[in-house]
Amino acid sequence: MRNLTVFFLLVTGMLLSGWSVQKAKPIIVAQDGTGDFRTIQAAIESLPPADPAKEEPRVILIKNGMYREKLYIGTQHFLTLRGESEQGVRILTSQARDMWRCEHPDDYGTAAINVRAHDLVFERLTVINDYGFKAKGDTTIHCANESGSNVPKPGGVGLPREENEKAGTKIVRKDGHQMAFRSMPGATRLVFRNCTFRALGGDTVSPWDVEAGMFYFKDCTMEGGVDFYCPRGWSYAENCHFVCHNMNAAIWHDGSGNPSQKTVLKNCTFEGDTGFKLGRYHREAQFYLIGCRFPENMADADIYWVTNAPAPVQWGRRVYYYDCHRKGGDFAWHKDNLPVKPADITVAWTFDGKWKP
Repeated sequence: MRNLTVFFLLVTGMLLSGWSVQKAKPIIVAQDGTGDFRTIQAAIESLPPADPAKEEPRVILIKNGMYREKLYIGTQHFLTLRGESEQGVRILTSQARDMWRCEHPDDYGTAAINVRAHDLVFERLTVINDYGFKAKGDTTIHCANESGSNVPKPGGVGLPREENEKAGTKIVRKDGHQMAFRSMPGATRLVFRNCTFRALGGDTVSPWDVEAGMFYFKDCTMEGGVDFYCPRGWSYAENCHFVCHNMNAAIWHDGSGNPSQKTVLKNCTFEGDTGFKLGRYHREAQFYLIGCRFPENMADADIYWVTNAPAPVQWGRRVYYYDCHRKGGDFAWHKDNLPVKPADITVAWTFDGKWKP
């Protein structure tokens, strides 16, 4: 009897404090109408801004289907988007970044998934920006925001003024920047498990917060053009597969916000078009590749500093390998050169003990 009384008091207290079983119930998204919402964005918008003091996890369960929508996650912190299956849930948009920036001041909206919120989890999703897969070639558009003074070219940071398009127009390249995922400053502690990200152009996966960004990837596939995996801040990727469709670089990192910022790729595999280069950097960066496997058709080219980058690095070259091998024979540049013990390179070490995803 005493145990029953205690249980009754506990339940009564939780109900009086606003807690309920219903509150913790996941939101269901199903295109056939059998869930709470038919679209993912409607489910996201049904949630009020998160209360930072409570840090209550909220879950949206997404049934299999092709969701032709662009997602925005702005103030819905502590949220999980969980698909029924990685290949069954497909989120699709078609957006060239250069087109978006002609009418908007920043990149929030240029990707299939656009994030300003923090403490998010993405599981079992396929996210596609198919602009490059569908475009027949490059196109010239009117662009109100284009001055004609700094139009980027693939593999570089800008063309001289005399080589640029006329003011008011812009060339949108078939293989230009096309983001499947883009996060903005303030969006940190983001987790990705069993997700596929696909685009034909550059910057497919762009988690960008150079001051405090922390990003964790596990068992994911990423496909794209130049710099298609390009985290800013601290990033850890394990058992991920990378598919490159550009000769300049597959991976990229910006660690200019803090000397300890790093990108760690552990037990990852690569493939790509013949002659693709592994990676590069334009800013302060720190790469750790542990137990990675490279294809035979990868170029004999180490991760390199872009010579026409806007500013020189102050912290030196920091590109490290351990137990990385190439099918058909290793290149000399990816021999073991770790500055720490291999066993020390863990998730906790990557994030300086500040986060345990």
